[in-house]
Amino acid sequence: MSDCLFCKIVAGEIPARVAYEDDQLLAFHDINPKADTHLLVIPKRHIDNLNHLTEADAALMGQLLLKLPVIARQQQLNGFRTITNTGVEGGQDVFHMHFHILGGANLPGF
Repeated sequence: MSDCLFCKIVAGEIPARVAYEDDQLLAFHDINPKADTHLLVIPKRHIDNLNHLTEADAALMGQLLLKLPVIARQQQLNGFRTITNTGVEGGQDVFHMHFHILGGANLPGF
């Protein structure tokens, strides 16, 4: 999507501090971190949020979920919090599905 912030990051039009990348996923540091470590993990293919998943997305989502702990370990996190927001009422403000990985000593309360 041409107006999607995260699609522009995937396309290299907007810089990001990349922590992990493969052919289907991208993880980068949040520009407004809520914890010592705060990454966003996104599929490179645009999907608005969990409400827009189809059966065709099963393999991609499986890969994403399996990579979350791998990415966290690469950041030296033994424990971490994973969050995804779905829809306006769920707190989503960028409508490209993303998972937050939060960790470190200053992990905020939930």
